[in-house]
Amino acid sequence: MDKLKLEPKRVSESRTEHVQIVLFEYLNGYDRLFGGKLVEWIDIVAAVVARRHSNRNVTTASIDNLQFKEPAYINDTVVLQGCITYTGNTSMEVRVDTLVEKLTGEKTLINRAYLVLVALDENEKPVQVPKLILETDEEKEEWQAGVRRNELRKQRRIEKY
Repeated sequence: MDKLKLEPKRVSESRTEHVQIVLFEYLNGYDRLFGGKLVEWIDIVAAVVARRHSNRNVTTASIDNLQFKEPAYINDTVVLQGCITYTGNTSMEVRVDTLVEKLTGEKTLINRAYLVLVALDENEKPVQVPKLILETDEEKEEWQAGVRRNELRKQRRIEKY
């Protein structure tokens, strides 16, 4: 693959939304959406966001915050919304919000997750990602929070054996 120009990108350029109806096969023993299935959907949304931002294949490096606030039940409409919140040299932090949407259109946040994904070159080695253009106060606040989360991640990093 030719070297890509690393022009900075807006958050809006990679924003992603995925909609899913909770089916019977997605339930756990308590007739709620199985957390592992939701994590799968979250990981997919985060990967799409990161691929759109980097124009590269990506791999998930960590899921460092996953908060289950409310359950989802059979036949619920689940909306997953992902966006870039912070970029490093080769890594991208992605926030994925999961909401349950009622038939009236009203949405309730049931989960928020932060993931770190790394862009890969043709040899599956980390490669630099575009910087992020911050346009709104919310994007700037998320960036600052991302800086703090990144520092905490460095402190918690597991060393290779």
